[in-house]
Amino acid sequence: MKLLALLMIALGFTTSPIAAQWLNYPTPNVPRTPAGQPNLSASAPRTPDGKPDLSGLWEPELKGRLGEGTIAIAAGDDPVTPEFVNIGFHLEGGLPYQPWAAQLARKRTREERGANDPLGNGFPVGIVRLHSYATPRKMIQNPGLLTILYELNTTFRQIFTDGRPLPSDPNPTWNGYSSGTWEGDVLVVKTNGFRDGMWLDSGGSPLSEGAVITEKFRRVNYGRLEIELTVDDLKTYTKPWTVKMVQTIKLDTDLLDKVMLENEKDIKHLVK
Repeated sequence: MKLLALLMIALGFTTSPIAAQWLNYPTPNVPRTPAGQPNLSASAPRTPDGKPDLSGLWEPELKGRLGEGTIAIAAGDDPVTPEFVNIGFHLEGGLPYQPWAAQLARKRTREERGANDPLGNGFPVGIVRLHSYATPRKMIQNPGLLTILYELNTTFRQIFTDGRPLPSDPNPTWNGYSSGTWEGDVLVVKTNGFRDGMWLDSGGSPLSEGAVITEKFRRVNYGRLEIELTVDDLKTYTKPWTVKMVQTIKLDTDLLDKVMLENEKDIKHLVK
């Protein structure tokens, strides 16, 4: 019942017009099988310096999305991942909340019924929820910088790979400050400088200003990207915890705007 309630909250914030992206424009340089079909199991492409190239249009894998194939997902709704509803869905024992954080998550969903969710109010949602949100994102890898363009609210993220350290006293932001280094074929990214009080999922799991998030990006093959994400926030959780999310390549299409506040009519009805 708890999961169902969170799912309904999530669906309320993800309903959108039927996806309207560039359709049927062929993605260049796609590896093919002898039959001419995309070979998603082919080796990951590499940049001139030999590193895996993370560039491409990606989306959370379809397998395991909540509501898929049921009446819970209407035409135009974005099927949601379990992590979008509860970032600790696959963690044994669930998220290791500090007592105050567990109380806050319950208040956000049970008492406020999600009314103050940044997503539902048209605000940025932060890097954790951007990984689990259903709409596409485009990665563009250049020397010294990995840029991620998100269809959701037409936003972007910069991950610097030029060796710069994280800021020691950062001005808090929605997405934080990200610096990455390559460890073999894995891009390890550390991010700090988050705003206090952010939501990691539709269940209201909080994040504090002192959190540090580590992501490990690994392009397993042409069609699969694995992201191992560790949240280290001892103010909010009793210990660091790690989840793994998978994204798959999306071919023959591209990004368009998805602005949550365009023609928005729901916020005024939310219970505050």
